[in-house]
Amino acid sequence: MKGFRDRDVARKCSSKTIIDTTNRFSQASSVSEPEASSSKFSKSSLWSGFLASAFSVFETHSESSAGEKKSVHTKTNGWTAAVKRVIAIGSMRKLQERVLGPSKTGSSCSTSNIWLLGVCYKISSDESSADAEADTSNGFDAFKQDFSSRILMTYRKGFDAIGDKKFTSDAGWGCMLRSSQMLVAQALLFHQLGRSWQKPLQKPYDQQYIEILHQFGDSEAMAFSIHNLLQAGKAYGLAAGSWVGPYAMCRSWEALSRCERKETDLEQLSLPMAVYVVSGDEDGERGGAPVVCIEDASRRCREFSRGQADWTPILLLVPLVLGLEKLNPRYIPSLQATFTFPQSLGVLGGKPSASTYIVGVQDENAFYLDPHNVQSVVNLSRDNLEADTSSYHCDTIRPIALESIDPSLAIGFYCRDKDDFGDFCHRASLLANESSGAPLFTVTQTHKPSKHVSHGDVLADSGGVQEDDSFGVTPVGDGDDWQFI
Repeated sequence: MKGFRDRDVARKCSSKTIIDTTNRFSQASSVSEPEASSSKFSKSSLWSGFLASAFSVFETHSESSAGEKKSVHTKTNGWTAAVKRVIAIGSMRKLQERVLGPSKTGSSCSTSNIWLLGVCYKISSDESSADAEADTSNGFDAFKQDFSSRILMTYRKGFDAIGDKKFTSDAGWGCMLRSSQMLVAQALLFHQLGRSWQKPLQKPYDQQYIEILHQFGDSEAMAFSIHNLLQAGKAYGLAAGSWVGPYAMCRSWEALSRCERKETDLEQLSLPMAVYVVSGDEDGERGGAPVVCIEDASRRCREFSRGQADWTPILLLVPLVLGLEKLNPRYIPSLQATFTFPQSLGVLGGKPSASTYIVGVQDENAFYLDPHNVQSVVNLSRDNLEADTSSYHCDTIRPIALESIDPSLAIGFYCRDKDDFGDFCHRASLLANESSGAPLFTVTQTHKPSKHVSHGDVLADSGGVQEDDSFGVTPVGDGDDWQFI
């Protein structure tokens, strides 16, 4: 009954959509109140209730002065309540399906809120008036504009030959590489232009935007080409013509960043951020339970800056194995909740051997960008602000049921500075604390000697998060043990 009371309260709450809930950027802008979706997805009133409730707890932050820093010590209980509601949905959904049968996809449109890389678009409306319908329509249009502004990477043909077999196309085998390129491209967009950036309707385009696309050209001369990714990932099994998993892909980006850092001046780096692959053990494909170690993150920032700074922007990649043959449903609520993080970069995942880039969630569905479309090679000049960039964007919104995605996946997060990382740690530890014993990952200040822990092990002690006042980390309760589910 608690879930139904929460839903009722959520229905009475009014809220605003906020582009940036932690003042991460110098400009924070609001997304207009939303509109009715024309897409067809299964309607879940429970998930809709959570999203409306979670959305309402975020307070609008006024624009801070240049010298002002946000505090991660004065968090309200709103985020905790939101996390409790999202975790509770998993159990409620099971009960609902046992009593009423599984949800059916019909002709009705879902009006639940949509979360897209940390931004909430309020689609639902409490009123049936024409004005309310117009507001809902505007909200969905805002979502579509944001979605179509995300950078798309697809299969290409006609590029410089790769490997002994002289591949000139990655069709049929390069989807994980392309998905990972999309995630890193979003990180660069957030870093250079801010989360609120959207593709301009008219040319000339932003110099930084063109520069980012230029770096992903398909030749060895381009920093983030598949040519260079394959070279950097040889130690992890990357090879032209072969499919690769999320763990190896994350490690390959780490290796590529390390290689560039050794060969390039700090001011000239194409990837101006540290890369931290969060993994429970070196053999990440076996499902080690990842632990975000604050000391490790700090060390990577110092290494990235060559000792010139204690903290730098940081890209966190978290490879996970959340089941055997299919995704364990107990992880779905936590996976959904990660898209509410302001630091969210989405998920590398999809169906087996068919990787996609998942950027948003609504109800029981995720929205993704699909790399499985072969396009001719395009190498943009960094100075051509009038270039045709249409092949790097998509306005087709594709849904996939969360329960159907492959259990082997990777989550990405971008933290602009130490405060932003502290906010991420605070949210992540609260999420782990409310995960009913099935956290995606945990947070700790330092490494402590312990046996190997995996998502298939049972941990006898509290095992989770050590308290660190400087980052607002909340320790996990004694009852949140790892379980085999």
